[in-house]
Amino acid sequence: MMSIDNRTRLYRETRDIPVDEVFDLLLPEALGYNAQLACRGLNYKALSPISIRCGARAITLAAHGDALELIDAASSEGLHVKLSEEGLSNLVQDRQTTMGLAMTSKVEVTQGEFDEWIGWEPVFRALLDGRPVHEASAIALRDREGNPLDLTRSFSLDDDREEISHFLSEAGFLHIENIFSAPEMDEVARDLDAAIAEATPDDGASWWAGTSTEEQLAVRVLWFHEKSAALRELLYDDRLQWLASLTGDCHNGTKMGAEGLVKPLDIQTGLSDLPWHKDCGQGMHSYYCNALTVGISVTGADVESGALGVVPGSHRANMPLAGLAQSFDLAPIKLETRTGDLTVHCSDTLHRAHRPTKQPRKVVYTDFGLAPLPGDVAPKRSKDEERAKRARLTNVRDRIAAAGAGAKA
Repeated sequence: MMSIDNRTRLYRETRDIPVDEVFDLLLPEALGYNAQLACRGLNYKALSPISIRCGARAITLAAHGDALELIDAASSEGLHVKLSEEGLSNLVQDRQTTMGLAMTSKVEVTQGEFDEWIGWEPVFRALLDGRPVHEASAIALRDREGNPLDLTRSFSLDDDREEISHFLSEAGFLHIENIFSAPEMDEVARDLDAAIAEATPDDGASWWAGTSTEEQLAVRVLWFHEKSAALRELLYDDRLQWLASLTGDCHNGTKMGAEGLVKPLDIQTGLSDLPWHKDCGQGMHSYYCNALTVGISVTGADVESGALGVVPGSHRANMPLAGLAQSFDLAPIKLETRTGDLTVHCSDTLHRAHRPTKQPRKVVYTDFGLAPLPGDVAPKRSKDEERAKRARLTNVRDRIAAAGAGAKA
């Protein structure tokens, strides 16, 4: 079995870190270990120095020769951001990423480009977690014999599990054919149609998107498993549950949830056809990656109906967690599926929902998370708190835009 467990931090070690401790102790200590590694990433990405202001304090992180250095003052040049103390504490502990802070209104870019703030994320991870920033040709995708991996390959339940595990470890995704029958998917589709019809914009249990005529449509039903007995049965079916043991990492299949998605035509606003992102893009990569996200094709997905896009090997790359730079050397592909097929991707795999052009589609997403590391305990939040947090993402684009609204060149 090929492990995909990349965790390096423990939930129980997280705490609220004061700004003075971050600027005077934590960052200097990290520079003592990773100043050159972070500077290499900074130079490779051609990013500007960054000045971080938090309350009355401000520091600058900039290249000095081949090493990153900390200056105990704001620079007049480069990127300037304002962070709350909570935001700064979360950033240095990988509880939130640069994008995650923007999505929760905990950062304001006051000088420079918002995209540079997002671009600094892999440099922060190099500095704080020792993960090299991805460079071209650093990742090779090979099969078990050392030959180039056939990225068009799909699998079935009858295929060798070691072969499937190796492919997932190398590429970060799977396409598994003919798992559920058409009648089973028809039953789930009827339940999804009913749940979409019942959804309202203020129900706190759905995401909405707008068409070119400004019609608002429900496009995602949160906690759909609670509304579909047919789906609940399939979530614990052996045809799905075998994935929990595929990598030998103790993924947990005992508490399965799911979200039901429809992909209508002509969506122009909202969170329906999500752009390139990683599931850990808001934060917590070093605490839970890699979980496995599983898409159940309630209807088939092809180029015309908006197949899932993935970037093979991206789960092995410390790279910006949103968007796909033209200079990135790993090429994206589309996973075209038939009704009843599964797609699987690692939580750190860059992926996107392509916009359907001729016909809509339906898909259900569920996941297998990793069990806590020995001696660790995952934080417990109330069910209502978790649900409110997930529901708030429906208008997250507005908060992201606000984070960069004050940016000045």
